[in-house]
This record gives sequence, structure tokens and C-alpha cells, in this order.
Amino acid sequence: MYGFPLESRIFALCDCNSFYASCEQVFAPGLSGQPVVVLSNNDGCVVARSTAAKGLGIGMGVPYFQIRDLVQEHQVKVFSSNYELYGDMSQRVMEILSQFAPAVETYSIDEAFLDFSGWRWEQSEALGHQLRQIVKQWTGIPVSIGIAPTKTLAKVANRVAKGSTGGVYALKEEAIAQLLATLSVDEVWGIGRHHAKSLQAQGVTTALELQQVQPQWVRQKYNVVMERLVWELRGVSCLPLELSPGSRHSITVSRSFGRPVTTCAELGAAIATYTSRAAEKLRQQQLSAGAMQVFVSTGRFATPCYRQSQTVTLPSATNHTATLIQQSLAATQRLYRPGYAFKKAGVILLDLVAAAKPQLSLLHPETGGRSEALMSVMDAINRRYGAGTLQYAVCGKPSGWQTKSEQRSPCYTTQWSQLPVVLAESPPQSKRPYAQP
Repeated sequence: MYGFPLESRIFALCDCNSFYASCEQVFAPGLSGQPVVVLSNNDGCVVARSTAAKGLGIGMGVPYFQIRDLVQEHQVKVFSSNYELYGDMSQRVMEILSQFAPAVETYSIDEAFLDFSGWRWEQSEALGHQLRQIVKQWTGIPVSIGIAPTKTLAKVANRVAKGSTGGVYALKEEAIAQLLATLSVDEVWGIGRHHAKSLQAQGVTTALELQQVQPQWVRQKYNVVMERLVWELRGVSCLPLELSPGSRHSITVSRSFGRPVTTCAELGAAIATYTSRAAEKLRQQQLSAGAMQVFVSTGRFATPCYRQSQTVTLPSATNHTATLIQQSLAATQRLYRPGYAFKKAGVILLDLVAAAKPQLSLLHPETGGRSEALMSVMDAINRRYGAGTLQYAVCGKPSGWQTKSEQRSPCYTTQWSQLPVVLAESPPQSKRPYAQP
């Protein structure tokens, strides 16, 4: 029997296994059980690995050039990042989860906390197995589910679930101490590197030792957040689900170039492209920006080296792409220096406010609804026919400066032109069941 009282909360953490790699395997069934890795922007480093790839010793974050021989030797399938596909698959998983729990907190692209409090403890594990089976059947994505009376313990339970064949683990009260004793304090959810070193210096090296310290001492030594963490490890829920994401303070779009950029024209085209994407994100979240920062940099070890940024305060908050591009290009002109090989650039939109309530300017009156209508039409066309279908000419045509993605898979679920195609041959006339004798 479960030792927790029936009135206690029940949280489940659903985590997609090797999410990026799993998304690629969904549309390439022949890769099931095979080593698969996904690379970061510019095909630089490994950001996802299938279970088979982990078994080969391929580490997270390792530069791709360091494992080329290993990839060839074991015929590892390599993919460039396809964030459009991953984002859509994540949304599908989250929509399924929302059908099984009264409240769901999307914690990251591949993780979500669920409220199982309407179920009894002895029913929660069976529900977890049912949910895992449905997600796999409907999306093809394997998930692991950890169940516990607090979010922090659900994180711990999920670690066990990932290592079990069943993929679901409900943490019983009598197993908490034994499990926490095997967990280093720096592996506890919410413990940063700085606090982990401080706790270890105080003799607190495991999650069990952290659970047993006096909450008052933790609050005096650190803060109330750390105190809540101690109570969470004791089975007392202090962290509710965050159902409404907090308002964003900034939006950043930046990329490393596929090759060094040396001309102001190419640098401006890149900045304009990033600005356009940032403006789309603004409108998706119904926000406007009151300021923006543009930054450029050469490679870290380039000679000569150059890194600089410039912040621009806008006359009034806006999400109009043309206005933002105009300001970002003016900043690019001021930042550009001849003789440098630029490797990275980006745009950060700041001072975000609700688009419906912007602070107007007396010197720069708002032009009205024409710009809003234009942006709505552009966004609708790009949603229907694919990102970048309609864009400003200053963004330029595809060029070598764009981020490398030489092994990117199609956007199977978001673009009609890239839907999977199945070819089948008709059987011979004599073998058709409806053929005339």
C-alpha cells in the first residue's frame, strides 16, 4: 500500500525519451533501435542521442568532428536540427497529456508535469502505463513517467522510470530514503552548481542528507526557495503547477553563420532575417517591443577579434516587421567594421508589452490598422505555405551565410509539400480478388 495520505497531492512528470532523436525515428521506422544523433545549429555539436547511440559512448555536447570516425564505423544516422518538426511533435504530445489530467504544466519542449490528484495512489501507476501507451500509439514518441507527492520527488521518480523496462515508476513512501541516498545533491532538481558546492562544503552531499537538514537553517543560510525544496523532498508539496507561463522579458533570435561574413550587405541581410523572425514571435505572443539590441561577433579565437552590440530605443512599442528591420539595419551600419570575419549575429527584443496596450508617442503617431492588417496577411501566408514564403527583400535570397543544416529531415507535419509519400504497386490483373475469371 502507498503510505501517503489519500488527500495528498499526486504529481506525474512525463518526459519524452531522447526527444529529438525519437522524432526523427518516428518518420524513419527502419531506424528503430539504431544509433541516431541530432546536431546543433550549424551541425556543430551533438544535442540528442538515441539509446543505441548512447551505448556507443557518444556524449552530449561533443563536437561532431570528434566522432566522425565512430559515426562511420557504426553507421550512425546523423540529422541536422529540425526545430519546426520537434515543436509540432511536442505540441501533439502535450495535447494528449491534457486529456488525461485536469491540469498540465508544460515545463519544456519534452517535459510536462501533470496533476493526478483526482486518482488514488494505487490507481496512479496504472494510469501512467495507460498514458504512456497512448502517447506512443498516437505520436510514436516513447515517454517515461515518474509519479510522486511533490514535483521534486516526481523528478527523482522519473530518473528511475527512465532506467526501467516499464517506463513508469510511482515513488512509494518507504522507498524515498533509499532512493535519495543514491542521488548526489548536485543532481537534485533546482540545485545549481554554486549552491551544490556550498552544500557539499557543509557536509550535505546527497539528496537524503539535504532532506534531513533543518528547514529553518536552510532558509537562513540560503533562501526560502531552498527551504521549499527541503520540504518537497520530505513529501510536502510546496511547488504548485504553473499553468500560466509568466510574461516574457525579451525575445532573442541569433545564429552562427554557415561561413564567415565579411561584407556589410550580407551582415545586414542576416540581421534583417533574424529581426523578421523575432517580430513573428512577438506577434504570436501578442506582444510589442519598446527597444531592441543588435549584436555581432567574430569567432572567439579569431584574429583580429571583434564583439560589439548596440541598443536602440524605439519611438513607440511595435511588432511591425518593417519598422523593426529599419532600426536593426541602422544599428548594423554602426556596428560593422571592414576587415573582420563575422561568425555570429543576433537580435534581442526588449521592453516587451501587450500589443493591445502600447504606449503611444506624441512625436511619432501610430499609423493605424494598415500595418496590423499587412502583418496578419504575411503571417497567414507563411503559416500556410511555410516559413519565409513571404518576406522583405532586404532579407535576401538563401546564401552561404545561413546556418548549415545539410542533413535536415523534412518538416513532415507542418508543410504540405513535405508530407511523407507512400508508393504502392498494384497487383497483377490475374491476382486481383475482383478480377473476372
